[in-house]
Amino acid sequence: MIIKRLIVGPLEENTYVIGDEVTKQAIVIDPGDEPDRIMNEVNANGLEVSAIICTHGHFDHIGAAADVKKATGAKIILHKEDMGTYDLAKEQAAFWGYSVDELPQPDSFVQEGDDIKVGNLSFKVMHTPGHSQGGICLYGEGIVVSGDTIFQGSVGRTDFPGGSIEKLKESFKRLLELPENTQVLSGHGPETTIGKEKTGNFFVNEL
Repeated sequence: MIIKRLIVGPLEENTYVIGDEVTKQAIVIDPGDEPDRIMNEVNANGLEVSAIICTHGHFDHIGAAADVKKATGAKIILHKEDMGTYDLAKEQAAFWGYSVDELPQPDSFVQEGDDIKVGNLSFKVMHTPGHSQGGICLYGEGIVVSGDTIFQGSVGRTDFPGGSIEKLKESFKRLLELPENTQVLSGHGPETTIGKEKTGNFFVNEL
């Protein structure tokens, strides 16, 4: 499995390019900014991108989605309950002093339990609301791509529209039930493991 992490944009968001080494099929997860860097990584590894997966609709996670879609023809996919957030991304970016290009409408939606195939790889969609209504994580192949649900030692904030501390607690508990050796690839910050977060994440004390 090919996993490439790019730290992009002023909010230092993690964009992931994940591909099958055999088939060269790939997905781009949360293309937040700097589309040229993302595409350089895709092309350097000889990958063919079939989908752009948005773990949620905040601007720092989807700002380059239009450019990556234009370059690859890939489908933009997210959870339907995050459409409100996705539609407001341009306004949200402006509020924070940033600009985002006009975003194309998503091509399809995923929901809890769906499988996302990437060549011979397979990832299960986990609906993990809390940071946003339609936040998702992708779990499979020994990793979980967690968006802004969980970070090393922390969790996503819940004071944006659609956020809920109670829902985040439920989603956090679900993630801690994954195998302890599961590698956590989050939306910001370094990678970690479920085992490390069980003992080192402050949010455990909030449950």
